[in-house]
Amino acid sequence: MAELNTGGKQQPRVDLTAMVDLAFLLITFFMLTTSINKPNAMDVAMPDKNEDNPEDRLEVADNRTLTLLLGSNNKIEWYHGDYSNPLEGPEIVDYGKDGVRPILIKKMEQVRQQTGKDLIIVVRPSDKSTHRNLVDILDEMNIIKAPIYMIGTISDAEIEVLQRDNLYND
Repeated sequence: MAELNTGGKQQPRVDLTAMVDLAFLLITFFMLTTSINKPNAMDVAMPDKNEDNPEDRLEVADNRTLTLLLGSNNKIEWYHGDYSNPLEGPEIVDYGKDGVRPILIKKMEQVRQQTGKDLIIVVRPSDKSTHRNLVDILDEMNIIKAPIYMIGTISDAEIEVLQRDNLYND
């Protein structure tokens, strides 16, 4: 016959309570650190290039556009309207609340009152401006809550304006 273990002695058991506590602490720690390290990125909608028709352009009234030319030495040159016949400018300003921001706010209100539509801001960085300059001007767009803005390619004529005003230096 088989022997039955009827003794009052129980088998030894390993207490895993401390291990469960440690697992919950690790899970909590990693959840907190991953939520702290989220990257800060700004969404910039860029239009797709139309390969079939490279001359496909959207014509906009000159009185609704304001162009910002990002030059060297942390300076911006802006003009309102078309480059060949600007309604206002070109004028050189700095970045920040005492430089470009009051101009942008004033022009946004002025265009909205005159046309009933929003101002279109075109940002054109030169190869002498820094990435920090582009980030700063995009931050300004967020601060003033500019509804329509875009990053464009600077033309040779606009580079000549920056050179004339010593904003195209190394």
